[in-house]
Amino acid sequence: MKLKKVVLAYSGGLDTSVIAKWLIEKYNCEVITFTADIGQGSEIKDAKVKAKKLGIKKIYVEDLTEVFVKDYVYPMFRSNATYEGEYFLGTSIARPLISKRLIEIAKKEGATYICHGATGKGNDQVRFELSAYALNPKINIIAPWREWVFKSRKDLVRYARLNKIAIDFGSGNKSPYSMDANILHTSYEGGILEDPWKNPEESMWLRTKSIEKSTNKPDIIELDFKDGDIIKFNKKSMSPAKILLKLNALAAKHGIGRADIVENRYIGIKSRGCYETPGGTIYHKAHRAIESITLDREMAHLKEDIMNKYARLIYNGYWFSPERLALQELIDNSQKNVNGVVKTKLFKGNVIILGRSSPNSLYSEDLSTFETDSGDYNQKDAEGFIKINSLRLRKK
Repeated sequence: MKLKKVVLAYSGGLDTSVIAKWLIEKYNCEVITFTADIGQGSEIKDAKVKAKKLGIKKIYVEDLTEVFVKDYVYPMFRSNATYEGEYFLGTSIARPLISKRLIEIAKKEGATYICHGATGKGNDQVRFELSAYALNPKINIIAPWREWVFKSRKDLVRYARLNKIAIDFGSGNKSPYSMDANILHTSYEGGILEDPWKNPEESMWLRTKSIEKSTNKPDIIELDFKDGDIIKFNKKSMSPAKILLKLNALAAKHGIGRADIVENRYIGIKSRGCYETPGGTIYHKAHRAIESITLDREMAHLKEDIMNKYARLIYNGYWFSPERLALQELIDNSQKNVNGVVKTKLFKGNVIILGRSSPNSLYSEDLSTFETDSGDYNQKDAEGFIKINSLRLRKK
């Protein structure tokens, strides 16, 4: 294989630092690193420094947090998507954005190869590559974990030390888990979590307080929706990312947003993962509350039917597929009247809906009340409705 340039998705961690050196050594090529800041925290500051120490000349570090929330998280939230009922797709939804920028940078730099550090057992390799091929069918992809001789991260540590690559693997401050973080969530895999019977240590959770240590004073907040998206927090207009940050902070102190699940990876392996999605958990509950009074029954049920398909498409890496785009049009169209305010109480791990109101509300107190009959509804009509719908049940 002959290549001049390769654009590497670079986190600054052990895997991608070794990959950068390995690419130079194996292919004698120019490595261009790309690090996406999507709200994962302090590691972004270190990535550029580490890349320079590796001898990388062209280094891209971009703050994509607002783009990530506005163009990826918000559209996904309109669908109420959760994978297998619990996972809010925090890692899955970030991969298409990173892939998109890899392809754009490769085009700008005249590179015909991109590279990622996802393992050959996980979902991310599929997500990165399906997205990349959808955007540039001719792109070439290097996935080191599927071709190099290293079998474990201990092998990478030995290689890093031999090549004087600065690493923090195994140091006292390094988490024993395989982690992924962004503004939406933090995930934890590996270590003792590989035994589904063992509970994680409390110290593992980095973003949320335990129920026991959460605040004893509840918070009541109001969230304004327009076209299915939150646009105001307590009557104050904010950008999507700033709203999510506000929700994250509140959820964290109330112990909201933890999940411990065994999920089915696309490649066929069951995997145990722990997730913190603090603000996203509040958002999900509030969005369903405003939809409950603004969506027609059949539209609400249709959304429920397609939500699982939509969630699987994101989980499996098909964000740029024609079917996801088609479903997104339907979902976005359903949100035109999803406007109004949701009042929510946050306390001891709970997101409690206190009230919802909308100028587009389909709820009728006159129809639903038990106190009097409305002129639009005659209770006697229900007898015929029931008899017609029971015909097939009564037929022997």
